[in-house]
Amino acid sequence: MSGVARDQDVDIDLGQLVRAVWARRLRILAITLVGAGVAFAGAKIMSPQYRSETRILIEPRAPAFASTQQANDASAGPLMDELNIASQVQLLQSADLLKKVINDLKLYNLPEFDDAASGSAMSSILVKLHLKKNPLENPPEERVIDAFVERLQVYQVPGSRVIGITFTSKDPKLAAAIPNAMANVYLSTQSGAKLDSNSEATRWLEPEIEGLRQKVSEAERKVAEYRTSHGLLQTNGTTTFPAQQLNDISAELTRVRGDKANAEARAQAVRNALSSGEASDTLPDIMSSQAIQRLKGTESGLQSQISDLQTSLLNNHPRLKSLRAQLSDIRSQIRQETQKILASIENESKVADLRASELERQSDTVQANSARAGEDEVGLNALEREANAQRQLLETYLVRYREAASRADSNSSPADARIVSRAVEPVDPYFPKVVPIVVVAAVATLIMSAIVIMLAELFSGRALRPTDASPETIEAEAVVEEKHVPQAAPIAAAGKPVQPSMLAVVADEEDTIEDVKAAEDVPEDEPEDDNEFSVASVADYLTGSRAPLAIAISPTGENGSAATVSLTRMLADAGHRVILIDMTGSGYPTELMAEDPAALGVTDLLCGEAAFGDTIHGDRLSDAHLIPQGQSDVRRAMRGVDRLSLLLDALAAAYDLVVVECGSADVAGVSRLTRSRDVEIILSLPEVEETIFVALMTEFQAAGYERVVLMSGGEGAEQALGRAA
Repeated sequence: MSGVARDQDVDIDLGQLVRAVWARRLRILAITLVGAGVAFAGAKIMSPQYRSETRILIEPRAPAFASTQQANDASAGPLMDELNIASQVQLLQSADLLKKVINDLKLYNLPEFDDAASGSAMSSILVKLHLKKNPLENPPEERVIDAFVERLQVYQVPGSRVIGITFTSKDPKLAAAIPNAMANVYLSTQSGAKLDSNSEATRWLEPEIEGLRQKVSEAERKVAEYRTSHGLLQTNGTTTFPAQQLNDISAELTRVRGDKANAEARAQAVRNALSSGEASDTLPDIMSSQAIQRLKGTESGLQSQISDLQTSLLNNHPRLKSLRAQLSDIRSQIRQETQKILASIENESKVADLRASELERQSDTVQANSARAGEDEVGLNALEREANAQRQLLETYLVRYREAASRADSNSSPADARIVSRAVEPVDPYFPKVVPIVVVAAVATLIMSAIVIMLAELFSGRALRPTDASPETIEAEAVVEEKHVPQAAPIAAAGKPVQPSMLAVVADEEDTIEDVKAAEDVPEDEPEDDNEFSVASVADYLTGSRAPLAIAISPTGENGSAATVSLTRMLADAGHRVILIDMTGSGYPTELMAEDPAALGVTDLLCGEAAFGDTIHGDRLSDAHLIPQGQSDVRRAMRGVDRLSLLLDALAAAYDLVVVECGSADVAGVSRLTRSRDVEIILSLPEVEETIFVALMTEFQAAGYERVVLMSGGEGAEQALGRAA
């Protein structure tokens, strides 16, 4: 099964988290019930608190006898301003108003508003330790006010001109009485302020009105004297006599000029009719003449007779001649009469022209007089403006005085606010709410318990998996690798069989590794003391390289694992923090180092049956630490080997060196353990065989592992064997 590299991304196994929580469901349920019980007991012990609320609407209010215009003016005032509403909220919390409510209700006699007088043991201890100021140092009035303010809440309802007054108390009657009392005191204070304002206005306006009356009389007298002295007499209240005269002359001149133009047009029309010989019957002036109308009638009669006689008489008949002579005479008379009408019209035009000339002369004279009067009116206008200003101010003061005088009574000056909702005595306590508190406490305890269990799973690594492969995919890859990667043949040392590494487990369901443990005697090594590949030399090398991780390979079996154990103990004796992880198939390092051979180990951690901290044990003969092989099934544990890289990263951060004893593992097994090539590979061969060493060295270097070290046993291994015996 392929391992997980240190830099490999990992993901949270949600299924494992859910399984861990479900496995501990009884414990979580018990903790939840305990939390709910504690919350229930605490809620029952607490003293109940009652809350009630009064609401006040801020709006302009005027007496019933006030005019509509005055009411509209008041509604447009600053009471609609948000800042004014906020000011009223602060006024409701003023010390003067609170003191009045406290005195009216005699709250200073209630123990609820003076807890400092009775005190408590804890408060006394804090005062003696100078960790708290002695509340008795404050005056009783301040203590009552402080307790009152702590239970009071005054706020503006968002988006409205309504102010809420809320009070909390142990007594439900008191919780309703205090907001109502505050509202009443507030309205009384506002009404009294308006009444005082009206009284002050009345006292101030009386002398002002008297002075203005004298000023108005003096100004009007000056205006009258100025008019008389300059002849600026008024005709219709606003216009002076010269101006009125000029207006009349101008109007008359316009009319006369119009008459003249009309007469000239009429005369011209008559002349045109006479000169052209056209009929003048259509002209208005001709048709309106009675003489012309009679002559026209006679002419018409003669014309009819002539027409009748021409049918029976000849043209030279005396009767016809006589009628024609009469007709000619009538037409001559009509023409003469028309000439008279023309002369009359021309006379009208001349008269109008003369009248216009006279009016123009009079207009010039009146204009000169009006110009002089206009200069005199400048001073008159100034006097009139002064008189009008004084008069308007006097009228305004009189109106205000009458209004203020009419509101001298307390009922005539309502406050600019009214109560829209009075507080009522509450039935149920505001706090504590037993059922919500118990439910919230139970839910919170349940959630916190589940979170603690999930965090434990995450920190132990059991709930982490790589993001690039699932456990089933990794196991399948391991089977393929085991079938296709050639294995190095186990080499027997001193005729003893070599047990395979945990990393060399294949997907053969019939093979088991429970019988691989053996307590064979370790063969004696006879290396030279000056061997450069001894345990001590390798320990010095690892100390100088400061490598965080070393993987030990023991192709010959248990004697190589014993050398790895001696290396770990030598590093620990030198003062280094070092830990060994037993990944062998036989578990021989566990037998050499562990106090209890059945201690929890790496297989239990990978199977999720042990926490991370439970798998770390101390060496029985040194200060080194050990993670044993464990008691769980190796095949099942190798399905979770993807979490082993996280384990190595965590250990590398806590220890100076992490040594992994892999037994007779090959390159494929080491590659599944870590994909990083920046590790120390230790070939533990107590009895050096050149063929094996060269083959393994070549194989690891071909796989990219450049830092391969040979460890050939030595004195350290012999000492380890002696202690084990």
